[in-house]
Amino acid sequence: MKLYYSPAACSLSPHIALYEAGLKFDAVLASTKTHKLADGTDFYSINPLGYVPVLELDDGTRLTEGAAIVQYIADQAPEKKLAPANGTLDRYKLQSLLHFISTEIHKNFAPLFKPGMPPEAQQMAKDSITGRLKWIDGELAGKQYLMGDQFTVADGYLFNVTNWAAFVKLDLSPFTNVLALRERVAARPAVQQAMKAEGLIK
Repeated sequence: MKLYYSPAACSLSPHIALYEAGLKFDAVLASTKTHKLADGTDFYSINPLGYVPVLELDDGTRLTEGAAIVQYIADQAPEKKLAPANGTLDRYKLQSLLHFISTEIHKNFAPLFKPGMPPEAQQMAKDSITGRLKWIDGELAGKQYLMGDQFTVADGYLFNVTNWAAFVKLDLSPFTNVLALRERVAARPAVQQAMKAEGLIK
């Protein structure tokens, strides 16, 4: 398999999942600025939308959208319990969490990275993110991870998107349960491996 990624982008989530699952893969750097690969290949020829992540399977099939990709990865290594079994209520709860992180947190960071975005729009985005984080902080009360005591791909995704808070000066200190989760996730060997591979830590 090949994971097309850009350092610190939302492709960190499937990067973490691949290491957690112990699957063999090649990581291919795809610049979100130039939309070129190291060999000069136009990234739009791989994903016409021009963004990461893309997971290319051994048969050439390409999957896009992080929430779908991490579930595929989890299902390739069910013994790792990165996602509950398909068809169970817990699997739907995981999907609910992944969609919440994607649509309510991840997408609200987008205006904060766009040059020329009016301060009022940036503040609206920050207010929306903090409101969602307040809810998820409450959901984490008394839990090790989002689904309870078991790390899942949802935890990797939440860790990924909350990493961006430092880049946009968003204060996470009110969210003590989120910060505790971030510490637990950051300490996992697979997470450190993925972050080192992307040059985010030494």
